[in-house]
Amino acid sequence: MTQPRLDIRQQAGFSVVEIMIAMLLSMILAAAVVTVFVNNSYSFNQDDNIARMQDDARHALREIAFDLSMAGHYADLLTPDIVTPDGGLSIAVDCGPAGEVDWIYRTTEAGTGNTLSLAAIDNASSASAIAEHSCFGADEVREGTDIVAIRRVAGAAAAALTNNAIYLRTNGTVGLLFKAPMPAAPAIAVAVPNADWEYRPSIYFIRRFANTPGDDVPTLCRKVLRGAGPGMTTECLATGIEDLQIEYGIDTSENGHPNVYMTNPTLADLQNVVSARIFLVARTTEVDTRYNNDKNYTVSNSGNFVPNDSFHRRVLSTSVSIQNIRSMNMMGY
Repeated sequence: MTQPRLDIRQQAGFSVVEIMIAMLLSMILAAAVVTVFVNNSYSFNQDDNIARMQDDARHALREIAFDLSMAGHYADLLTPDIVTPDGGLSIAVDCGPAGEVDWIYRTTEAGTGNTLSLAAIDNASSASAIAEHSCFGADEVREGTDIVAIRRVAGAAAAALTNNAIYLRTNGTVGLLFKAPMPAAPAIAVAVPNADWEYRPSIYFIRRFANTPGDDVPTLCRKVLRGAGPGMTTECLATGIEDLQIEYGIDTSENGHPNVYMTNPTLADLQNVVSARIFLVARTTEVDTRYNNDKNYTVSNSGNFVPNDSFHRRVLSTSVSIQNIRSMNMMGY
């Protein structure tokens, strides 16, 4: 019986040329997939980086805008000169100029009667910051940024007192600033009906670092009254905020509206402040290796700034009305 002959051509595999072409096409396809993946990953990371920067900046702007709008709010009292600090507050850590005792608890300037609801430092240096606020450390403040100190109480009376917290007790006629619990023999007796409002002074500034000195991540922080002392401690709001600039609207005609905006007002000027413009410059906390930021940033009186680096930046601004100080002026304070 004759066996069928095998056709050698039917058993032949790929030729070397065909294999090389297939490998080349596979490599091209793999490179395309990797490129798409890398670009998508890069875009996602940068979008997330920029989104976090914008969210942090908006949060920071809301916080400082709200505090500024509440400057000079002393509950039912229209004039801060009738607030009396209790004697027990003298043991607290302070944050005023050297030699000024209990600066943080004073609502008016000694000798002039000017309200201390707002105090400003324009384009601060480390030296000027420490000269005005002894609770700042050396090289803590970012040079060339503004500092603002705000005194106010909470927007609502406290339901209960927290030990060691500071409160303003007022019946609308006089006020007592005290540390809870209420002392047995307060400096003045506040007759009923009364209410206790938490005292919330704060000093906003740009710190040179986020977590540890030398990390070079500018951060918006504030000094707030906390702890068992209590004392001024640092609370940070948002990383990547590298500039804070504030312009203060001054009412020079006593009609309740700003006639001029000042970047470097004196304490006397701030007696007539009715509004403020707030500017923040925010940057991403991570560099974009494919980006060079050569834009020219000009914010208020901080001067021109061309970074020439790989950080994305945004400038945010808002305006606020400072109702409480305007109310004091309308009452003839």
